[in-house]
Amino acid sequence: MTEVVWQPSCELEQLQQRAKMLTLIRRFFSERDVLEVETPLLSQATGTEPQLDFFSSEYHRHPESQTLFLQTSPEFAMKRLLAAGSGSIYQICKAFRNGESGRFHNPEFTILEWYRVDFNLQKLMNEVAELLSAVLSISSVKKISYSELFFQKTGLNALEYSPKTYQAYALSQNIPDAVTLCEDNHDLWLDFIFSHKIQATLSENSIYLVYGYPASQASLARINIDNPAIADRFEVFVNGIELANGFFELANATEQASRFEQEINFRRENKRPSVVKDSRFLAALNAGLPDCSGVAIGLDSLLMLLTASSTIDDVIAFPVNRA
Repeated sequence: MTEVVWQPSCELEQLQQRAKMLTLIRRFFSERDVLEVETPLLSQATGTEPQLDFFSSEYHRHPESQTLFLQTSPEFAMKRLLAAGSGSIYQICKAFRNGESGRFHNPEFTILEWYRVDFNLQKLMNEVAELLSAVLSISSVKKISYSELFFQKTGLNALEYSPKTYQAYALSQNIPDAVTLCEDNHDLWLDFIFSHKIQATLSENSIYLVYGYPASQASLARINIDNPAIADRFEVFVNGIELANGFFELANATEQASRFEQEINFRRENKRPSVVKDSRFLAALNAGLPDCSGVAIGLDSLLMLLTASSTIDDVIAFPVNRA
């Protein structure tokens, strides 16, 4: 039978479930006086993360033209609002990541991102658990540190890298590819082992909040004051699916600029596409970002869990191959 490519890839029921989910989310934040905002999807700058590729577009304003970028998340613009005194805010919008496709990924996807002023990481983790419990009707919530989880599942110390110990583990677990792929890069080892040996075990119909990631994986999070080996960052997993990434937000513009430069250098050395760092975002940090914690949730993945769908194509109307 010939595929009818003009039709949506998902059922009508999925569209209805999405609408109900969005209504519930907006009600959740309205009850907590968190302001809904909109920020540009098309920007003059973009993130610098080495693992991401970006969409760019040429903006023609005769007689000149300018390269603009579709945003991988609304984070930088939302933090500019926070620095301007917006108070706690949230946004539901599209985000774009070039080259990402598969069972859980579409290059265009829907994201929920929110920031809570004067929330530490624990308070935000509690709020994330409240929201996900309401959406998914799951009451079991489990919090565990990254290093404790890593040790429980592998016997390895995630905060201290021993090449021989990690290589021996890989060979004993029948994942010899890790030795050649990760070489002597501790962070690559951590990501490889976590994705291959740990993530799938975070199931049991529970909401797992994994906190205290290694400082080398801080991204835009602060380094923990009491333990500089870890970052004030957490991720959320449900039934083996990664749903959210949250930070106690870094507010130091000098440190943030340094991290950007490190990532830009890494991209250059590894022949990744060049990027333009966001000077307006850095200016906002210089002006003063209030103490806040923030988190982003992939709403398509959340809808997959809500509807017991096996692929992202089952919950979005027109994935990239039908767009």
